[in-house]
Amino acid sequence: MFKHELLKDYLAQFGGMTGSRARDKRVVYLDGYAGEGRYENGQPASAEIALSIAAHHHDHGLTMECFFAESEEKSYARLHDVVQHYRQRQVVAYDHHGEVDGVLNSVVRRAQHAPLFLFLDPCGLVLPQDRLVDVLARQRPRYQKWPPTELLMNFSMMAVWRLGGHVRSPKGSEKSLQRFDDVCGGTWWRDYFADAAASTHQEHAAQDAIEAVAAAYARRLEQRTGMLVQSVPVSHSPRKRAVYRLVFATRSQYGLWVFGNSVARARDEWWKTLDEREESSGQLALIPNRPDPEDVAAQAIPEIAANLEKLLARTRQPIKLVNYTLEIFGRFYGQVPEPAVREAVRLLHKQGKIPSNGAGARRIREITVHPGNLAA
Repeated sequence: MFKHELLKDYLAQFGGMTGSRARDKRVVYLDGYAGEGRYENGQPASAEIALSIAAHHHDHGLTMECFFAESEEKSYARLHDVVQHYRQRQVVAYDHHGEVDGVLNSVVRRAQHAPLFLFLDPCGLVLPQDRLVDVLARQRPRYQKWPPTELLMNFSMMAVWRLGGHVRSPKGSEKSLQRFDDVCGGTWWRDYFADAAASTHQEHAAQDAIEAVAAAYARRLEQRTGMLVQSVPVSHSPRKRAVYRLVFATRSQYGLWVFGNSVARARDEWWKTLDEREESSGQLALIPNRPDPEDVAAQAIPEIAANLEKLLARTRQPIKLVNYTLEIFGRFYGQVPEPAVREAVRLLHKQGKIPSNGAGARRIREITVHPGNLAA
């Protein structure tokens, strides 16, 4: 549900922002592990979420061409029916029965002059990193900011945990290890679990190794593609380790800002939905307290204000907020939506440290902050 809320919020904005600037008002979208398209209870899955967004854009003069790949036969049959339904509504959509790698190059060629968004959400392991780098840095050149290319990918922490067990065990499967070598673009990840096996607290060290591998994977993808990469943990509760990470890659500070905002909004909706379910079942008291969005914002605002103050002191010139997304949000990136930044700007103005409270900007990310009396 979190993943779908995020996709619904961000993909609609990506399509609208980039499609309106594209020369033929066209955006290309690929869901590489599309599943059934719609759940048996009638709720939309990732494919139908994208198709409904495409239908909305079509009604407003934009074309979002949707490509879906699914290898499992029964899932593909259901997916095909969903795609055909939206094709009858004039949505440009195609389904492929097979692995995503079999259609990836043709989709990239189709997007030669158009914005491209790749959504890769496998149940197990994702494409080899060399393959991703080929698409993101060679076929879509790393120096090319337009047309934009973005990636949202599920990096399974559970899969890393299982494969780490093969490293630690003398009976581990070398074939499985080599498959994950391909995913990671090398054998470097094995060292983390080898070190964990030598630890006196092996279970805890192995858990730490999973987190370290996920973080290193994102760093390496960023280095190899020249993109801005963020890895967002997704867990069943704030006190539990991540079940998977959503890896997001973009070349745009705008994309980075909007994605972080979408993550925060989707997370709030996710917690709210869980609370409602547990309250109706009488289990709420048994679940660890989840963060109240207002409490998180209250913690975030003064810290974001401090980040902004340091940034102004360093640059000594006016800054447009969207150009410094990670520096401004800091550790609260993806944790709080963008109104927290507006409140941080107002706080600095109230303290007499900047001359304006940011009023008048059409969007929060477009606010330009001028340095003032930073020593106040």
